Amino acid sequence: MPTTITLKGIPDDVYDRLKASAEANRRSVNSEVIASLETLLLPKKTTALQHLAAIQALRARLPQDAFEHEDIDRLKREGRP
Repeated sequence: MPTTITLKGIPDDVYDRLKASAEANRRSVNSEVIASLETLLLPKKTTALQHLAAIQALRARLPQDAFEHEDIDRLKREGRP
């Protein structure tokens, strides 16, 4: 059964951001708090295979001939990400 809690002393700027986020997501402030807590405290568990699949999907969307390996190595040596 769900539990009820009361929050006291929420800084105005935090509440304003929470309220704006709730409006953007078309939720009540209460629902936004619950969604935020779930995201923070109950992150989705992913397997190594799921991570690998996401990486492969990202790589597939990138242009294949944008850089040569030598260019990438040179940029790394120059300190560019």
